[in-house]
Formats: sequence, C-alpha cells, structure tokens
Amino acid sequence: MQLSLWRLAILSLVASFFLDSIQAQTLKSVEQSDFGTTQDGFAVKLITLRNAKGMSAQIITYGAIIKELNAPDRHGHFTNVLLTTDSLEKYQHGFNGAAAIIGRVVNRIKGAQFELDGTTYKLTANTGQNMIHGGRKGFAQSVWTIEDAPMKNHESSVKLVYLSKDGEEGFPGNLKASVTYSLTDNNEFRIDYEAETDKPTIANLSNHAYWNLAGGGSCQDNILWIPSQSYTPTDADLIPTGELLPLKGTPMDFNQPTRIGDRIQQLNPKLGGYDHNYILGDGKTLKMAARLVEPKSGRIMEVRTTQPAVQLYTGNHLGHTAVCLETQHYPDAIHHKNFPLIVVRPSEPLKETTLFTFRAK
Repeated sequence: MQLSLWRLAILSLVASFFLDSIQAQTLKSVEQSDFGTTQDGFAVKLITLRNAKGMSAQIITYGAIIKELNAPDRHGHFTNVLLTTDSLEKYQHGFNGAAAIIGRVVNRIKGAQFELDGTTYKLTANTGQNMIHGGRKGFAQSVWTIEDAPMKNHESSVKLVYLSKDGEEGFPGNLKASVTYSLTDNNEFRIDYEAETDKPTIANLSNHAYWNLAGGGSCQDNILWIPSQSYTPTDADLIPTGELLPLKGTPMDFNQPTRIGDRIQQLNPKLGGYDHNYILGDGKTLKMAARLVEPKSGRIMEVRTTQPAVQLYTGNHLGHTAVCLETQHYPDAIHHKNFPLIVVRPSEPLKETTLFTFRAK
C-alpha cells in the first residue's frame, strides 16, 4: 500500500511537470497579423512575441519598429514602456517616438559624404549640409521582410530582413541587413544585428527606442547609470570634433546613479537636454551600457551591448517624455581615424547584439 502511494506521488509530480511545461509553451508564442498597407502599396505585418512570464513585444515590418514592449512593475502589472501609436499613417509621416531600426548609418555624417578606398561617395543631405539617420528614406522608412528565425528554447523571436540596394541614399554596395528580435523567459529583449555587402561600404545600425518605464509622464525622475569615463564632444551641428573628453565633473557624468533631471539645466540650452555619445570600450563581448530605474513603478531596465558606445537622448523635442539609449558606433566615425571602424566589406560583415533586461523591485 505504501509503495502504491509513492508511485502515485511520483506520477503526480511528473504530470505536474508536463502540465507546467505545456502551459509555458502555450504562453510563449509568436503571432502574426496585418497592420495595414503603406501609401506605395506594401503590406505591413504586426508580429507579437510572448514569453512564459507574461511579457510581450509587438514589432511591425515598417521600419522594423518595436511598437510595444510590455514589462511588469513591482506588483506584477504589465505596461507598455515604449512611445507608440496604432496608426501606420502616423509612422509614415514621421511619428516622433518610433522605435525603428536606423541605417545604413545611425546619427550624423559630416558634409553628407565620405571617402572609402580612394572613392568619394556623396550622400543625401537631410539635416543642413549633413546626413542623419540614413537619409530621407533610411531603414526606418522601409518595409522589411519576415524570415524564419532560428528556434531556441525559452525564447520567442522573429527575424526581419531589408536589402539596401547599391546607390540607395548614395551608399555603395548591395547591403543585406537583418535584425532578429527575441524575447526570452528571463524577461530579456535581445536585438541581433547583421549586415553583409557585395562591395565595401559603411554601416552603423541601432534602434531608436524611446523608453518610458512609467508608461507616461516625464523621464526626468528616472535614475540613470552609465558606466563610461569619456564622451565625444560635438560642434554646433552635433558633429563630433574627433576629441575624446573625460566625463568627470561634467553634467553628463552618470557614473554614479543620478536622477536625469538633476543637472539637465546645466547643459547647453540649444540642446534642450541630453544628446551625447558615451564611450563604453572595445571588444565584442556583451558589456554594460546603462541601467535605468523608474522609482514609482519599480521597473528597472539594464542595457548590455557588443557596440562601443551608447547615445543618451532625453526626447528633447518631446518635452522629455522618454529617454533613448541607442547602442552604436561613434557618430561620424568614417571621418575620424581614432574612432572604431564602421566599414563593412564582403569578407567583413557586421554583427552586433544589444540586450535589454527587465526586472522590478
């Protein structure tokens, strides 16, 4: 009789394990639906990723935009922590706050031109005499194609691909770019960037996500930590001078966790807030880029990346309603020999990763 009870107990435990496993697999999923049609007739899809802990992320194929990311607070309540809109039309008309992929080159290129292997390439100037964020129609304004992402345990993912043709916005080479978004059961949201070309070119990919961990209001009460000792100062057009200057003693220093709004008034009034490139260091392993804490909800977001820098932008044109932490190579890197290279060649593809980890306390 005692042996039979033991057998029943073991069978019950095994059944419970399999039921929990099935429930986790049910919660974790990748869904796809329609999100409208662009003005030039391209269908846009909406992909929803879910993990086993209740987090979810929505991505649209227009601009490879992260439309939503729902993260828990200290009480387990889920809120979208990204600026967003439900309107494809607004995205096409330059919605301020789109968490889009920026390319071929994020940030600015001085004079909208560069020289590579003895040839000068003239690019589209879309901010004065300079280029910003890939030109008039960069990756953020293009429709990406869904490809199958490699299946892995404990995560949901989708892979999006865009072919930037030779001469697009003035850039040389046919560049095939891909971004894989993954949501893990550890409440990690990972972005894997890849790009390969048939001709030497330049590329610097990032995502311009506008984070608001409270789900609304100002970002100035957020506590920010950036483990960086130096930054790249800029001229009046926000083009790097080529110098690397220390952060210590400046209003840009976040080596100690600091409320974002504490020193924002000490910055150049023309900036209207933070818009600075922080140096993280070389190496292709994941390194800490930033930690953002929202005191009221208890949400914490940690950013790790293989990239050598992170751009802090406090949504200055939006009244500081969100904060951007764009992992990247340095702005205008092609014009500064002391900056990490952004050259991509047929034998030297681009490969970078950024990881956003969410928790609450």
